Parts: sequence; C-alpha cells; structure tokens
Amino acid sequence: MNRMLKAAIPLTLAVALSACGSTAKSTEEKQGNQPAATSQPAVKPAAPTTTDPVSPAKPTDKTTPSEDHPDQTKPATSQPVILYKMNKVYRFVPIDKQKTTDKVVLLTFDDGPKELEQLTSMLDTLDKHKAKAIFFVNGYRVKQHPELLKLIHDRGQTIGNHSWDHIDLKKETKEKVEQQVGDVSAKVKELTGDAPKFFRPPFGSGNDTVKSIVKNNGMLYMTWSNGSLDWDSSTKDKPDKVIANVLEQLHPGANILMHELPWTAKALDELLTKLEGKGYGFIDPATIDTDLGR
Repeated sequence: MNRMLKAAIPLTLAVALSACGSTAKSTEEKQGNQPAATSQPAVKPAAPTTTDPVSPAKPTDKTTPSEDHPDQTKPATSQPVILYKMNKVYRFVPIDKQKTTDKVVLLTFDDGPKELEQLTSMLDTLDKHKAKAIFFVNGYRVKQHPELLKLIHDRGQTIGNHSWDHIDLKKETKEKVEQQVGDVSAKVKELTGDAPKFFRPPFGSGNDTVKSIVKNNGMLYMTWSNGSLDWDSSTKDKPDKVIANVLEQLHPGANILMHELPWTAKALDELLTKLEGKGYGFIDPATIDTDLGR
C-alpha cells in the first residue's frame, strides 16, 4: 500500500504541473499576444478640441455677427418722425396738436456757403443749442467751396436749394429755371449723396412755373414768415438789430430768414438763447412733412 501511494504522488504532481502550464498559455493568448500579421491596429481616440465644430446643416442665427453678412446684426436705421407741416403762409404747424407743441421756429440761412471761419462759428452755435437748420445754398458758391458744403452736411445740418446764380427766377424762361434748380440739386447730391428736399427762391420771387419745376425736382417750395433783415444796410454790423428784428416778428411756427453774414454769426448765440428763454424750440427739418402729394 505504501509503495502504491509513493508511486502515485509523482504522477499526480506531473499532471498538476502540466495543467498550470496550459492555463498560463491560454491567459497570454487572451491578453492579445498574437502575431502582428493577424492583429488589428488599435484606434486612438481623437484629441480634444477647444471649440465645437459648426454643423453646415445648422441654420444661421441672424442675430449673430457674420463676417460674410455683417448687415444681419445692424439694427435698421430709424426714420425720423414727421411732426410738422407747412401751411400756405410758410409757417409750420404740428400735425398732431395733442402730441407736439407749436412753440417752435425753423432756422434758415441763405446765400452760402461762403467762408470757413464764419460757417464754423454758426455750426458750433447750433450744436451748442442742439438746434438744426436749413442752409439754402447757391450753386456758384458750392462750386467755389465744395468743402464747405460737405462740412454743413457732415455736421448734421440740412442743405436746401437756393438756385445756381441767385437770380429772379420769375423773370426767366422755363428752361432757364430748370437749369438753375436742377443743377444745384445734382451738385449737392454729387457731393453729399443726398439731394435737397427744400427750395427757397432768391428774393422770395417765384410763380407757378417755378413751383412746378421745384416740385418735379422733389422739393418743398418755401419763402419765409419772419425776416431778420440781416441783409439790409440798416442791420449791417449790428448783431443786436438782427436779434431785435427776429423777436419783433416772433410767432409759433416761425420760418426765420437769415443769411451767412458776419453780424448774423455774432448774433446767433444770443438770439437762440433768447428764443429758448421765451420757451421756443427749434424744428429739425427732418421732421417736416415733404410729401408733395398731399
């Protein structure tokens, strides 16, 4: 019995050792220790990115800035609200009296543009009082000083048409009037990009032919309702007289005629201060109804 047990022990140990070797080989095979010719290459994960890619199928958000279409993010330019209309005697009245005051005046300056220092002084005074005005220009002066016309436009003021040569249009032929009116509008548009919307005849002299041509050129025809007389010899070099003349004729909706003159430029700051002291505001020409179909 003892002999049989001793013989069996080496045999059992041999079988056990053989089983262990088989298990180890199987484990190595499961771990991927296969020949390179039969294995599949490992797929590495993509490197992380700092921004997410934009899907081309995703609709563009129109509120987001775009280099290709920058206009998509710009707000629409707001149109000025039309508040005033001109009556038959060239005064301005509110379109809605319940919402808009009639205690306003329109400031206008004729016969320019003339000289840089004088014009700059007037523009600075208007800015000081947050006032807008119409500068009625002559074509021959614009031809001489196109830079001054651009200055008026760039400073946010309105340019009006006052004929090319400052002649009495009522005495001219239809063809001559068309040239005097049309050439100024064309020149102003060429220099500023905007054609005039307002016309004032020299000397306030016009007729049905003049008015028809002005309308065909898309402009509102006007003279004035308050004359400063700054052009008259009695007012020359007298800023105080300019102010007195305007205040004596003051009324709601006044259409004030002035000129690009040295004494008017000197009077302007005090004049606007006195008008404000009386409770008057200044009409922005952009708020005037120029719909010629009405």
